[in-house]
Amino acid sequence: MAQVHVSELVLRDGHQSLIATRLRTNDMLPICSKLDAIGFWSLEAWGGATFDACVRYLREDPWDRLKKLRKALPNSRIQMLLRGQNLLGYRHYSDDVVRAFIKQSADNGVDVFRIFDAMNDLRNLRVSIESVKKYGKHAEGTISYTTSPVHDIPYFVEMAKQLEAMGSDTIAIKDMAGLLTPQSTADLVKAIRAAVNLPIHLHSHATSGLASMCMLKGVENGAAIIDTCNSSFSEGASHPTTESIVAALQGTEFDTGLNLEALQEITAYFREVRRKYWQFESEFTGVDTRVLVNQVPGGMISNLSNQLKEQGALNRMDEVLAEIPRVREDLGYPPLVTPTSQIVGTQAVLNVMTGARYKSVTNEVKNYLLGQYGKSPAPVNESIKNAAVGQGAEVINCRPADLLDDEMDRLRQESEAWAMTEEDVLTYAMFPDLAKTYLQERNADSLKPEVLLSKDAVSTSDARYAPNEFKVTLHGETFHIKLTGSGHAGEEQRPFYVSVDGIAEEVIVETLSEIEVGGGKSSSGKKKKAAVTSSGRPRPSHEGCVTTAMPGSIVEVKVKAGDKVNAGDAVLVIEAMKMENEIQAPKSGVVVAVHVKKGDTVTPDESLLEIQPE
Repeated sequence: MAQVHVSELVLRDGHQSLIATRLRTNDMLPICSKLDAIGFWSLEAWGGATFDACVRYLREDPWDRLKKLRKALPNSRIQMLLRGQNLLGYRHYSDDVVRAFIKQSADNGVDVFRIFDAMNDLRNLRVSIESVKKYGKHAEGTISYTTSPVHDIPYFVEMAKQLEAMGSDTIAIKDMAGLLTPQSTADLVKAIRAAVNLPIHLHSHATSGLASMCMLKGVENGAAIIDTCNSSFSEGASHPTTESIVAALQGTEFDTGLNLEALQEITAYFREVRRKYWQFESEFTGVDTRVLVNQVPGGMISNLSNQLKEQGALNRMDEVLAEIPRVREDLGYPPLVTPTSQIVGTQAVLNVMTGARYKSVTNEVKNYLLGQYGKSPAPVNESIKNAAVGQGAEVINCRPADLLDDEMDRLRQESEAWAMTEEDVLTYAMFPDLAKTYLQERNADSLKPEVLLSKDAVSTSDARYAPNEFKVTLHGETFHIKLTGSGHAGEEQRPFYVSVDGIAEEVIVETLSEIEVGGGKSSSGKKKKAAVTSSGRPRPSHEGCVTTAMPGSIVEVKVKAGDKVNAGDAVLVIEAMKMENEIQAPKSGVVVAVHVKKGDTVTPDESLLEIQPE
């Protein structure tokens, strides 16, 4: 067998999996010359969640990142992860948008396009593969690996054959959650190798602790290229360690030919850089064999834990992880990879946070049930579908993009006031509201990235970054306290879950007073809870108050004061965890007050609008 080749993932999937995609371009560029000299088959450096994170959090131009990396890596193939007809957004785009995006990506430096579809619906890959080939780049047709009653080796072998027929240059097995076992890897690679004449590229996450063994079994059975990550960002929810795999194959027929000492110089650099991002580290990104059941992919777990932490609901992570496979079954066992991982994950969070399954259903789940993402691998739960979109709702059977008109001219017109380039137009296409604000601020030179906190500078007065591990000395005795979770803020009796000298305890904290904005004292002598929140919106005070189950931002206000609504009517659209969710009227009646507008940030303890029952 020929030498095994290695793709390095530290510039994209490694930090996406472990620090919520927060690595900044300026921390990548200083080490690029050494990465470029190693001799990797490719360096994955773009796509996936990096585009979103650049605009949403880092306030960087993702296209500028690509251009800078291209200049800094003259001898390396730059690889990106592309979601087929979804590109890097969360919906299907028209074919002209797909072609334009791939052209700009190729022109700005992408050499290898790993193209997948979250449903494994190959109709959604055709235009992307054709476009990559048209611009003379490498098209890697991708199998999104998962397990379910309908996903077996013949299923994946047939996919590989069709990807080869479409013109793919290589076949990737993308095990985004770490579900492969050594034996299943051997069987799958061997079967695909016998069925197609293309090199096989193997990708897996180390969440279950099996990925390094899977890589070895993969190369023994015919995989020509493997994905690994530098040890500074490897293992757990990330990937097998580059240095370890190189050492394991050294001197064998599969020797990678890579220099271990040169790799360790890169490791030393990134280990120091990672310290800057401590606030995005998560206790949920280590080895966790529960992934073999919940199937949460590595790229999702750090983001999910960070989002729950921001909601003050990190203590409910186990409930969410238990709910995810139930939602996945309801939706016909889609592989959990962007955007279906977000679709399933956000719905699971809603099911847990609202206390009732499918009490609130995201727009993306509704679109999924209507076939707008493609064909589900197995039938969906009909009762849930009927409740979410109505009995008899028409489900499309064609390729979803066949129903879309060309969009580029419209997108250029909508964004012409602040989009300076074709790349800007495509950024707007991915995330319209987010990109509009980003581009306007960029043009005004007022972009401000999220703050990277210094551990030494974090104050106990900062509510979000208060210490969660400390020592308390009481009556001359010192106790080591670690906060592991808490109930919801705003409750008069709030549970805090702590360990005291290693022993788990539950502490009930009863609120005796609060800072208030107007109010007085209750009959018990306690101060009343503030009548309004820090945003100035009132707290919910009657059954007609409309609230949100999760913090987010208002995308659309569908009603105004004086409108009549029926219970269940959509009155607001909120974006939470990158998904849109319609909020329904809890009662029939007349809208008497609207406390929000488009773009407002909102939290669960606020009344967003009020309905007076008739």
